[in-house]
Amino acid sequence: MRKMKFAPTLVAAAVSTVLLVGNTALAGKQDATKSEQAGPAPLAPLGPPPIPPDNLQSDAKAELGKILFFDPRIGGDASTACSSCHEPEQGWAWSEDLSRGYPGTVHWRNSQTIVNSAYYGRGFWAGSVPSLEKQAPAAAKGGVAGNGEDDIMEARLALIPEYRKRFKEVFGTQWPLIQDVWRAMAAYERTLVQRDTPLDKYLQGDQAALSEEQVRGKALFEGKAGCIQCHNGALASDQDYHNIGVPANKRWEEDGLAQITFRFEQYAKGQTEEGYRTAKSDWGFYYRSKNKWDKGKFRTPSLRYTAHTAPYMHNGILYTLEDVVEFYDRGGFDEEGRTTQFAENKSKLIKPLGLTDEEKADLVAFLESFSGDPITTEKPVLPEYAPLFTRAELEAAQEAK
Repeated sequence: MRKMKFAPTLVAAAVSTVLLVGNTALAGKQDATKSEQAGPAPLAPLGPPPIPPDNLQSDAKAELGKILFFDPRIGGDASTACSSCHEPEQGWAWSEDLSRGYPGTVHWRNSQTIVNSAYYGRGFWAGSVPSLEKQAPAAAKGGVAGNGEDDIMEARLALIPEYRKRFKEVFGTQWPLIQDVWRAMAAYERTLVQRDTPLDKYLQGDQAALSEEQVRGKALFEGKAGCIQCHNGALASDQDYHNIGVPANKRWEEDGLAQITFRFEQYAKGQTEEGYRTAKSDWGFYYRSKNKWDKGKFRTPSLRYTAHTAPYMHNGILYTLEDVVEFYDRGGFDEEGRTTQFAENKSKLIKPLGLTDEEKADLVAFLESFSGDPITTEKPVLPEYAPLFTRAELEAAQEAK
């Protein structure tokens, strides 16, 4: 076998790269340690959402995105719109344990609200996309969600005069392009924010915005209950990934479609052969990192707007805020004493709290202060198809030849 020879400069470059990666990782760990020593970020009023420089906001773009959000033609068989799983009347989410699936399927995770989703650094429960512009196609084209195909969706849009007109006005293109669909939808979702909650008003100086019960709950949240360790800052989320002990949804043991979806997702996400055959629960962040210590970890969801978004957790097994508080008070166990399949990865932050009934009630009252009135909207009238050319135009084109 011939020996491979490498130029000294390439070897040096490789060594430098390894050292750089190692030093970066070390710096990240040091920064994390400093952050832990400094304590969690305090709760704060929510500011305006960040706007990416390559997809600036405009009223026309957001209005186009709204129509597309409610249009089931942005999907596989023209039956499932984004709003099918993110219903305004259901907290801009879906009020069952597992989200609706594409016809003939069922989803495998709880539908998260899109209210305030503009503030997340990464989307979905396991942080699999870096922006709203990437989140939209991942959902619209997902096998158990929208199941759409780019060329089919573009062809439909081209046959709708109102869309041709709007896309040209907003993006300057002769025909609607699928990448601009996602940009418009992202612009619309950045308008779905709630920044005037009782908690925001209280943090801005209105001492009457919270009841005495909620003020006591805030003290518990920041103290004895320890909620602020993960639900901190203006978004009430550290945007990190934790295993908090949520047990598997029993629906996977009883629902045939859910079982099929579960196995499909294991395969689609690059599960190992052993994992595919033995998995009894959603492995969460592991599907991205493939590190065994990340099994069962999910992104900390924001507590904002949660009064309208039951049920809770990635698999929707907790149906009320009272259930959530009870779950944490037990130390991450359900009523049957079950915890996640990966108890060895369970966060050390999750432990029995010893809350009294009054303290639980105060904490629930405070959690409700993260939400204002429900955000409502008038659903748009969807534009209709029309031929690309009239008979007269086609005849004129033939004569011109």
